[in-house]
Amino acid sequence: MSQPAALSPSSAARGAERARLAVSAVFLINGALFATWAVNIPGVRDGLELSQAQIGAALLAFGLGSLTTMPFTGGWTARWGSDRVTAVAAVLTMLALALPFFMPSLLTLALSLALLGALNGCLDVAMNAQGVTVEQRLGRPIISRLHAYFSLGGVVGALLGTALLGRVPMLAHVLVVVALTTLTALLVGRALLPDATGHAAPTPEEQAGSPAATPSVLGTATLLLGGLCALGMFAEGANYDWAALYFRDVLGTASTGWVNSGWGYAAFVAAMTLGRWFGDRLRARLGEELIVRGGSLLTAAGLGAVLLARDPLLASLGFAVSGLGLSNVVPVMYGVAGHALAGRGIARVATLGYAGFLLGPPVIGFAADHWGLRAALLLALIGAALVAALGAPTFDLLRRLRRA
Repeated sequence: MSQPAALSPSSAARGAERARLAVSAVFLINGALFATWAVNIPGVRDGLELSQAQIGAALLAFGLGSLTTMPFTGGWTARWGSDRVTAVAAVLTMLALALPFFMPSLLTLALSLALLGALNGCLDVAMNAQGVTVEQRLGRPIISRLHAYFSLGGVVGALLGTALLGRVPMLAHVLVVVALTTLTALLVGRALLPDATGHAAPTPEEQAGSPAATPSVLGTATLLLGGLCALGMFAEGANYDWAALYFRDVLGTASTGWVNSGWGYAAFVAAMTLGRWFGDRLRARLGEELIVRGGSLLTAAGLGAVLLARDPLLASLGFAVSGLGLSNVVPVMYGVAGHALAGRGIARVATLGYAGFLLGPPVIGFAADHWGLRAALLLALIGAALVAALGAPTFDLLRRLRRA
């Protein structure tokens, strides 16, 4: 049977650019999904008359659901391609957003969130693997910009949800978002790119590659990079979940007035989105190791300023510096995993990283109960500093793998 004609360079370039826009749209709608759920959590809680502990348990089901599929998605992308897995997972995830809003009890709510988390965990790994494929085809970094689109989707989703909250029924709002995001997923799915290595799972010999890339070395590199990702996401989760409470409970800012408890969170998110938008240029200019280690040091410095500050404006500046430092740490590590360790590497690194994000809030909450929130946030500072310290041996090992 004759082979299909090779694409001309101009056709290949156009296809890669279409795929960049398509995968950017997937990141965007995924961010909008998270924001839509987040702004409606109080409505779901009140509708089912749940306590804080019960809604917390339901939210934990989402994270546990994600952890069930993330480890397997690398194998699925190796077998069927990150383009196909991303396209299918995006549609199913967007549709699954509606399920929690129809549930009549805590048990069914938890089960629906576990399913949503499982589908989203698959999408998280697959869309980052597709991002690496597109990045390789384009020959320039794009991973940080993709994560910026996720953040931008969160901002758009939150603004839309805030504007509609109390003005239209919650279910109507959610179903409109589900319809728009699902339609977007269906439209962009066909523009995604097949992986250059094909869809067959690599043999152990192919995976090992050379004496410098034995399974034990690959495993060590994956654990080191996954551990750094977990520490980075631990610090990221601490900023996301505790900035507002730190302003209210430690700095004593009121919930009203021109400086309120939302300033720290807003400063962090805005700086993170801005940093991700321009992160690929910095990555191309400064290199991956400097972005990860330098960004982590910047995060530690920002959190240090937060913990030392007594003035809300200075604390807001500290949270902004922390967000700027963290903005490209996790995206770059995802990209490094994809280039050095392939699809299975992204899956394992993402799983370890997400575990850090999932465990961060309860660990800091436990520490805050015993030693206060100021001391508890010191754990996030230590985590960021460890990323900077452990980054050197990790990237040295990854350079050996790439040369192999």
